[in-house]
Amino acid sequence: MALDLCGQLCKVILIIFNIVFALLGAAMLGLGLWLRFGANTQGLFNVNFNTQQFVIGVMVLIVLGAVILVVAVFGDYGACNESRGALTVFAIFLSIVCGLVIGAGVIAFIRSDEVGQQMAMFYTTVYAKYLNMGGDPSMTVTLTVMQNWFQCCGLVGALDIMVKKTCPDHSFTEFFTMPACPPAIVDLFKDKAPLVLGLFLGTAALLLLALGCSFQLRKEIKRSRTPSPSYMILSTSTNLPSTTHPDPDPHQYQDPVVFPPLTLATSADV
Repeated sequence: MALDLCGQLCKVILIIFNIVFALLGAAMLGLGLWLRFGANTQGLFNVNFNTQQFVIGVMVLIVLGAVILVVAVFGDYGACNESRGALTVFAIFLSIVCGLVIGAGVIAFIRSDEVGQQMAMFYTTVYAKYLNMGGDPSMTVTLTVMQNWFQCCGLVGALDIMVKKTCPDHSFTEFFTMPACPPAIVDLFKDKAPLVLGLFLGTAALLLLALGCSFQLRKEIKRSRTPSPSYMILSTSTNLPSTTHPDPDPHQYQDPVVFPPLTLATSADV
C-alpha cells in the first residue's frame, strides 16, 4: 500500500528540509575546519588567552556543523528510502538539537549582556587576526559573514578602510550611519534581546515542524506496510433451510414438482 497524500507531503517536506540542513551543516563544518587546521590560523589554537574567544567559537562551529550534518544525513536517508529506523534516529537527534536551540535562546535572553560582550570580543579577535595576517582567506570569510549578519563594519563603521571590502554593501547615506561592529553586537544582544530570543524560538519551531513530519511519515510507512486482513465472501441461498448446513448435493434442495390430482373414472363416463 502506497503512502497517502499526507505521507507524501511529509516526505517532500523532510527531503527539502534536510537538504537545506545538510548544506548549512557542511558550510559550518567546512569553515570551522578551515579555521582550525589552516596554515595561518592553526597556531591560534595554542594556549593563548588572547585568542580564547576565537578558539571557543571555532570549536562550537565545528561541533554544531558536524551534528547538523549527521542529523540531515539520517533525515534524508529515512525520508528517501522510507526507513523507519533512520527516521527514529533522526527524530532523536533533532529533538536534542531543538532542545539545545531553545536553551541557547533562553540563555542569550537572560544573560544578554555577557553574551553580547563575548561575541564582541570574538569579533575583535577575528578583526585583529585579519589585519595581522594580511587578509587571510579564512579570516576574510569569517569577518564578512559576521559583518553581514550584524550589519556593521569594522571598529569605526563604514569609514574603516582597513576592512572595507569585507563590509556589507551600503548606499551613500548608510556610509555615514553604518555602526562599528563591537558596539553594534553588544546593542543587538542587549537592546534587542526579545528579537534574539524570537530568532532562536523561530528556528526551534522549524525543527519541531520537521520533527512532526518525521513522526507522521513513520506512522504512514507503518500503515502502508501492514498487510490487509483477508476476507471470505459467503453466499447464502434462499432455498436452504436456516437450521441446516449446506449439502454438497446440488439436487437435494431443488423446488418440489407438483403433480395434478388423479380422478377415478365412473360408469357414466364410460
